[in-house]
Amino acid sequence: MRRSEINQIIIESIDFIESFGFFLPPFAYNKLGKMILEKESYTNIINCKLGWDITDYGKKSFRDIGLCLFTIRNGNLIKSDNNIIPYAEKIMISRKNQISPMHRHIVKTEDIINRGGASLAIEMFNSNPRGNLDFNKQVSLLINSQHHFLKPGEIIKIDPGESVTLFPGNWHKFWGDGGDVLIGEVSSINDDNNDNIFYEKILRFSEVEEDEDPIHLLVSDYKKYII
Repeated sequence: MRRSEINQIIIESIDFIESFGFFLPPFAYNKLGKMILEKESYTNIINCKLGWDITDYGKKSFRDIGLCLFTIRNGNLIKSDNNIIPYAEKIMISRKNQISPMHRHIVKTEDIINRGGASLAIEMFNSNPRGNLDFNKQVSLLINSQHHFLKPGEIIKIDPGESVTLFPGNWHKFWGDGGDVLIGEVSSINDDNNDNIFYEKILRFSEVEEDEDPIHLLVSDYKKYII
């Protein structure tokens, strides 16, 4: 992805998020220079990988295959006395018909919440003993905190205010159905580097072409610009 495209997506995303009365924490608006000058005060933000995450999964067509995420809070899998947070929270934007590809998590349990906008469509499968898509076994999950079973490959639609609870091994892909969707995620500790298994061979973090300076850093930028 070009940096200019990422910068524009973040600007548009802030407007979209705030249009629902949801406001991001102060560090969402920090510029590169401020983070470099005050980097010691951002240690926890950097270590817990809080902040912006814009990905096209390496497909170079963000509007078709992509996702905008902002990690608001997260624990650190490297345990310490100063960091015992066992949960994470994200806010995400799935645009109309914009696919977040089929994937599962090894250890993360997550609630996916429609915070506003259109319906969120989710296609789901269970895992077979080898961890691949199971085309025969029903999918067990919670919809609005109630137990449900889905047929393999069944698509459910979650309206604003509704939620699904996904368990480790639940394969899922999602997209905005009929319009753009603001999505909340509440989960156990999030580890995007090691806990995402994709059905297709794709990149979790996009390669960035630096055609202009970043306005706001991505989580994947911290190592390059600050650490």
